[in-house]
Amino acid sequence: MTSITIYHNPLCGTSRNVLALIRNIGQEPKIIEYLQTPPTLEKLRELIVQSGLSVREIMREKEANPAELALDDEALLLAMLARPILINRPIVVTTLGTRLCRPSERVLDILPLPQHAALTKEDGQKLVDASGKRIL
Repeated sequence: MTSITIYHNPLCGTSRNVLALIRNIGQEPKIIEYLQTPPTLEKLRELIVQSGLSVREIMREKEANPAELALDDEALLLAMLARPILINRPIVVTTLGTRLCRPSERVLDILPLPQHAALTKEDGQKLVDASGKRIL
């Protein structure tokens, strides 16, 4: 069994699609509903470094107010901890890497096992065919 962690928001369609892709390899990930259980400052920094993204790239700008958009990286990290909705999602960690999985098919690059069956996004876009092959 492989170790997969998803920082998940069940109200987010992209996050639900990523969770479905993970389950489609026959694995049940560790699910962290980060709005209820935000990462620590140390963990958030670690996820950002591992993903290769900047603090600003991991921020969900649609949720930020103008004052938050002007913050430096350190202050922005603290704002994300105070208001976890500012953390973009889903973030997935596997043995093959850490990714912000937007769009949802980005998770396919770091899943350690092949897809088992066809899978279609909630919006109707086909991601995986019946033989488990990536369509996009």
